[in-house]
Amino acid sequence: MPSSPSSPSSAAAPDGVPTSPAWWRVGMLWLVISGPAAVVLAGMVTMVLAFRGADPPLRPVVSSPGAATAPATQARNHAATPPAQ
Repeated sequence: MPSSPSSPSSAAAPDGVPTSPAWWRVGMLWLVISGPAAVVLAGMVTMVLAFRGADPPLRPVVSSPGAATAPATQARNHAATPPAQ
């Protein structure tokens, strides 16, 4: 069976077998590669921004043991008291 004429966009090897284009000329490949590459790049940018703009750690505030719960205790006690008559 005679081979059909090849289209101008496809190249043929010397033995007449059509060859596939080079990997960098396939558009779908760039679509598949660009998604994960964009995610990796965005992650690196986020990491750089996080390290450069990090807030300094706060020193713990030393106070009396009941000082942290004093407003809550006062509000609880106020809510539990009957209204004045």
